[in-house]
Amino acid sequence: MLDRLQTIENRYEKLNELLSDPDVISDTNKLREYSKEQSGIEETVHVYREYKEVLEQLKDAKAMLEEKLDAEMREMVKEEVSELSEQEEKLSERMRILLLPKDPNDDKNVIVEIRGAAGGDEAALFAGDLFRMYSRYAESQGWKPEVIEANSTGIGGYKEIIFMINGNGAYSKMKFENGAHRVQRVPETESGGRIHTSTATVAVLPEAEEVEVDIHDKDIRVDTFASSGPGGQSVNTTMSAVRLTHIPTGVVVSCQDEKSQIKNKEKAMKVLRARIYDKFQREAQAEYDQNRKSAVGTGDRSERIRTYNFPQNRVTDHRIGLTIQKLDQILTGKLDEFIDALILDDQAKKMEQAE
Repeated sequence: MLDRLQTIENRYEKLNELLSDPDVISDTNKLREYSKEQSGIEETVHVYREYKEVLEQLKDAKAMLEEKLDAEMREMVKEEVSELSEQEEKLSERMRILLLPKDPNDDKNVIVEIRGAAGGDEAALFAGDLFRMYSRYAESQGWKPEVIEANSTGIGGYKEIIFMINGNGAYSKMKFENGAHRVQRVPETESGGRIHTSTATVAVLPEAEEVEVDIHDKDIRVDTFASSGPGGQSVNTTMSAVRLTHIPTGVVVSCQDEKSQIKNKEKAMKVLRARIYDKFQREAQAEYDQNRKSAVGTGDRSERIRTYNFPQNRVTDHRIGLTIQKLDQILTGKLDEFIDALILDDQAKKMEQAE
């Protein structure tokens, strides 16, 4: 492990030199590539350097114990050795986690697609609740949510809503939200007070850069149409809405959120690129899973991952068996307890695989 860490530190120093090289500074692609690589290993290098400092201090403290010391000084040195040993253990564990294989998409922006599933209007209302929950969570992280396409029911719900979250590391946390979310509550329209169960599906896609997905203009059919509101009525007399069809894969994306056709096309292209990238990734993962089943589950979006129980103010994540009695707070975007626990669970499984 220490050999790997020393190699990473050496590379970090080399990247510092490269990023000061005038030839690299003048080359936008190389500058971006090296900056991204350096950013990706920066934390590992800082923790490794701190670890080496602690080891040196621990060595000196242990050497002092071999000398003639009065009782009070010996007790102080023993206490220092104990504290440094504890630091060494924590840093060693942190380094093992930092050396685990990283998801190459973790630093990317995300495109989130929420759809009301089983439950009609109640499912659409729940989709709206989830959209607001994720928007508030994104804002609490310093990220920026931006609606791309919304099919509103007109009563505060959505049959479907697609939005982008721009922010460093958005995918690393939001990827755990992939799946079917279930809600249990008494609908406002239910006079008998019976609890209904409805579901909404959430798909989280990493934003794909142009270099990752090669999409040719000849493979895309572009259709334009007038934007529509709830119920299908026309709300825009100009043909500003755009529908893109990627002919080789059959992936279709439409966008009518902006008044400008050009802006709608730009947004639609981001979603199209992300969906195609996701499709290729899932196909590769399916082939991989035939040989070795993934330790973190299938990732199938049809799996029920979480239940939101309103009568008991309870939310349960079924993947890790975690239940929190704070549904009202969670719906305001306070998702950290769940996401932190899911990250730790993911890291533990990766550690098991590595061992």
